Amino acid sequence: MTGMNENPLDILPEVLLAASAVLGLLLGAWLPRRSQWLVGLLAALAGCMGIVTAAVAAARLDLTAFGESFTVDPVTSTSRIVVLGGVVLVLALSRGALSAHPRESEFYVLVQLSALGALVMAGAQDLLLLAAGYLLASIPAYTLAGFRKDGPGTEAALKYYVIGALLGVVMLGGITVLYAAGRATGYPLLDPALSGAPEALVTAGAVGLLAGVLFKVGAVPAHFWVPDAVQGSAAPVAAFLTTVPKIGALAALLRLGEAVLADSQMPWAAMIAVVAAASMTLGNLAAFFQDDVKRLLAYSTISQVGYLLLPVAVAGRSDLAQQSLLYYLAAYAVTNLGAFAVVCALPRATRIADYRGLARRRPLLAASLVVCLLGLVGTPPTAVFVGKLTVFSAAFDGGYAWLAVLAAVNTVASLFYYLRWIVPALSRDGGDALAEGDRPARSVAYGSAAVSLALGLAAGPVLPLLSSSLTT
Repeated sequence: MTGMNENPLDILPEVLLAASAVLGLLLGAWLPRRSQWLVGLLAALAGCMGIVTAAVAAARLDLTAFGESFTVDPVTSTSRIVVLGGVVLVLALSRGALSAHPRESEFYVLVQLSALGALVMAGAQDLLLLAAGYLLASIPAYTLAGFRKDGPGTEAALKYYVIGALLGVVMLGGITVLYAAGRATGYPLLDPALSGAPEALVTAGAVGLLAGVLFKVGAVPAHFWVPDAVQGSAAPVAAFLTTVPKIGALAALLRLGEAVLADSQMPWAAMIAVVAAASMTLGNLAAFFQDDVKRLLAYSTISQVGYLLLPVAVAGRSDLAQQSLLYYLAAYAVTNLGAFAVVCALPRATRIADYRGLARRRPLLAASLVVCLLGLVGTPPTAVFVGKLTVFSAAFDGGYAWLAVLAAVNTVASLFYYLRWIVPALSRDGGDALAEGDRPARSVAYGSAAVSLALGLAAGPVLPLLSSSLTT
């Protein structure tokens, strides 16, 4: 029997998050209702400590842990920092809405557990560990979607759960087929084995595996849950669902494409390219006609996934794939959370028309909204602008020029529905929906807009840090 390199320090950010979740669950059973915020504070501290330890680990050489089933490389380290940063922001967004809520501590625990699943997916180098991460990221998220226990929340949770359970079974079936084709589940052993396996068997297994991961990403054709789950859930939950799980799933897709399926006979790149094209196009077309702001952002995130899949399509074909995806993930996360922070700051403003006069009533919040929405378009000097340039370059470099052109056309088209929100916000007259606001959410909106601009300006020194090769 071979020994396993079981060093818990190799997965310290994940250990901190898991320990905080367990301790928070215990504390929540004993703390009085007015003191439940201490569980959120513990979660935020665990997230901040995890970011620091992930940054320290990023400076070391790549390594694998637990029999090479989990790897710590630039993909894992960047995913850790972005996921944990997103968790801290979501915790801040939920502070005002959940203050003295009877199940406040449960919310914090569920957010941490789902984020832990995203981290496991990001670093997984074994199909079974990937499946475990998928389940851990999904099950707490189902509960979060219906956390309010009202009609829309229950409907959101039910649709989210049914589609997730179905595609989860399909994913497990795909893993079984890939195991039959390659006689292994670990990526280092699976990669050479699949190159000589029957193409039809590998394709069937990859399609099944892809179905589950695309569900977590929210890409076409596994996107049907996104608009209803986002609209029906609380705004902080919607911010979480459209950001954090996607990071781990997209990192997992990049690792699968480059470390496992790049050398197989199946048309992996073409499959991802078609999904990317469909996601960005259908997401934009559906967003044109939305009046509910959360539903608009839901379709916006589907279109953003299309852009994020560009470097995944050229994984193993372009040296720019990894750094472009990781940078865009960070840019998208902070910008999308900033847009949702504005929604959280104005809980009574649910329609685009409700934002009329925002610039006059709350100029800083209006400025943050403009920065985040134009950032999602890809307007300089925001971080998403640099992210889109890098993913377009990766697509050209990988031989998918047509996909980059289609993405550029969709980017221009997306400006229309973002302007539908911006123009009323900059008008003079306003309504009663802007009278109240959530102070922690406003702070998150200001900070996210500032970070989006700062990350865009600092792209020069940041991008080279993300370009190291994947561990296999």
